[in-house]
Parts: sequence; C-alpha cells; structure tokens
Amino acid sequence: MTRIGLISDTHGLLRPEALDFLGGCDRIVHAGDVCDAGVLDALAAVAPVVAVRGNNDRGAWAETVPVETTVRIEDVSLLVVHDVADLAGRVIGRDVAVVVHGHSHKPTVVERDGRTWVNPGSAGPRRFRLPISIGELIVDGARFEARLVTLVA
Repeated sequence: MTRIGLISDTHGLLRPEALDFLGGCDRIVHAGDVCDAGVLDALAAVAPVVAVRGNNDRGAWAETVPVETTVRIEDVSLLVVHDVADLAGRVIGRDVAVVVHGHSHKPTVVERDGRTWVNPGSAGPRRFRLPISIGELIVDGARFEARLVTLVA
C-alpha cells in the first residue's frame, strides 16, 4: 500500500498544517503554482516529490519542472497537470487512471471519462472564500482511493 500526498497552488506558502498532513507519505505530488523552489525542497525532505509547473511558476528553477508528467504508483498510472485546459482532450486513449490537477483552487474528486480527476485545492494563500485543502491517494495494487482534507475552513 502506498500513500501519496496531493498538494497544489501553494503560491510560495507551505503551511505547517500541510507538512503535518504529508508526514508519513511515500510520495508527494504537487500539481503546480509552487512559486518558490524552497517549497519543493521542503516537501522533498518529507518524501520524494513529483511536481508540474503552473501558470505562476517562473524563473530558472521553474524551467526544469515539466508542464505535465505521468507517474506509475504500483499498478495505477497518474497524469499530473496544473490546468486541465492544457490537456485539450489529450487524455483519451492514454493509460491513465487518475488525473491530478490544480489551478482552480477548488477541491474536487470527480469520476469522468472512466478516470478519477482529483484537484486537492489550494494549500497556499486563501483565494476568495475557498477552503485551504490538501489530498491523498491511497494505492493498493490496481485499487486506489482519493480523499480531500480541509486544513483551514
């Protein structure tokens, strides 16, 4: 069994509550708008990190971060992208069970097109009246379960 922490839209702010939640994860997936390489360094001290570049990620450090990536955890393939609009329908025909994305700051888990789409929301500065949230994906072979957690209501 593998516990994957899902985080997005930190915008340079890595809250202590987020680090506490991610403790014990086997891997962390950051779905973009990191905005500070130090955030990735701090996450990497907790567990190996897979990250994608968001629309607000700029500078030399961000150039090394892909816009999208695919990672396989046990028997489950994840596609990670910041803004799902960047996919432009390119998920069809791909061997992907879970799409992890961010951008909207709205935490959601939705079944669509035979896949699970997870947006962990924003763990960074509050936007509008949206909660500060994070997520996890528990993978056991080919089975998985996504869960969202509100850190600050």
